[in-house]
Amino acid sequence: MDKLYDFADLVVETKQFGNLISAKDSEKFLSRHIADSLVPYIYIDERRKTKDERLFEEKDERGTLSSIVYQRSDLSSKTWADMGAGAGCPVFPLAIAMPWVQFYAVEPRHMRVEFMNYAKEKLGLKNLTVVGKRFETSGLADLDFISCRALSTFENDWERAQPALKKGGLFVTLKSFNSISHLENDPAVNIWKYKLPNEEQDYALVTRGNK
Repeated sequence: MDKLYDFADLVVETKQFGNLISAKDSEKFLSRHIADSLVPYIYIDERRKTKDERLFEEKDERGTLSSIVYQRSDLSSKTWADMGAGAGCPVFPLAIAMPWVQFYAVEPRHMRVEFMNYAKEKLGLKNLTVVGKRFETSGLADLDFISCRALSTFENDWERAQPALKKGGLFVTLKSFNSISHLENDPAVNIWKYKLPNEEQDYALVTRGNK
């Protein structure tokens, strides 16, 4: 995971593309932004273990458990787009953590696009494509996953993402918990509440499937 540290250094130290992050956030880029960006990876991994994996149990002659083997689903053909990717969170950490998934970082602002292309080359991320357009005009469709982080309201983000999701695809967004607490009783969404290091407020990963 050395590339996570390399990416953090690029965001904090690269100046030719403008101010990518505030001085205050630079001090906690790893503990806040990188850690937050990896929450979808943890969630997807747990989801695969509980829903997409088969558990095989082999017992010896005495009937005791001798081994447990997980058969993991193949994610190598999955596609994942991040709307409003900005300076690369969460899409760069996710692309580093899941090299078997094809990622698209969608961002209309020219300087952010230039930085992400620069960072992609520096990090050698062959599973990441930077798309310098608004998500609605990106041409991306039939995606397995679409994500965004602190972009707009959940409702607005879902409305933008849903047309590009394939049937059975998953929308994943990272929000402050206070901003999505009104969704707690909505049966269409799943909320995963969590804390970040040295942060007082609660955060939430919110997902909605495209049925």
